[in-house]
Amino acid sequence: MSYQAVLFDLDGTLVNTLGDIAVAMNRILQQRGWPAHDEADYRMLVAEGVEALIAGALPEAQRDPATVRSCLQEFDEEYGRTAGTSAQAYPGIGDLLDGIETRGLRKAVLSNTQHELAGRVVGRVFDEGRFDFVQGAREGLPVKPHPGSALALSQLLGAEPERVLYLGDSGVDMHTARAAGMFPVGALWGFRTRKELVDAGAACTVADPREVLALLDGRPK
Repeated sequence: MSYQAVLFDLDGTLVNTLGDIAVAMNRILQQRGWPAHDEADYRMLVAEGVEALIAGALPEAQRDPATVRSCLQEFDEEYGRTAGTSAQAYPGIGDLLDGIETRGLRKAVLSNTQHELAGRVVGRVFDEGRFDFVQGAREGLPVKPHPGSALALSQLLGAEPERVLYLGDSGVDMHTARAAGMFPVGALWGFRTRKELVDAGAACTVADPREVLALLDGRPK
């Protein structure tokens, strides 16, 4: 079966944004007199969206809905100022994107990061027009692992879901791809473990972005 498109997760798959996220969230915590976290701690908090990130970073006694909403607004402002400033594409991503374009396939980004911020990160890290669509979390669209946004993107790309390769670094991404009927590929360079990816249904895992090109060509990686 030939592929028509590739769908990418953003944080931990295309771009290492962990430093920017940690700086923004730790600043909010410190301003409120609460303990900050090591950058590595945020690896397990970023996959399910900003609200889940904030709830997980807050002290357990402060995770009431009102406090989470207040910190969410602060995070939007704080991260909005710095999103993508120190983030970099992972090694090999540029070659992968070039290879996808050479093969005439379409490509899009699907993130649980809020839509405007996801677009800002992509715009700061990649050249304009590198992706056909960038979709972040926005009102009226379900966030991953619900397949709705992935299916909506496949329709915009003019691709049948079963002919979309989905590359992500978390169990949330693998569940999303499976639910949408796409081919789930786990990125081992990201924020989560190979075990999580496999347990969540990854059809295969790749240690280097360029290995995806062999999958697109129907060859073993």
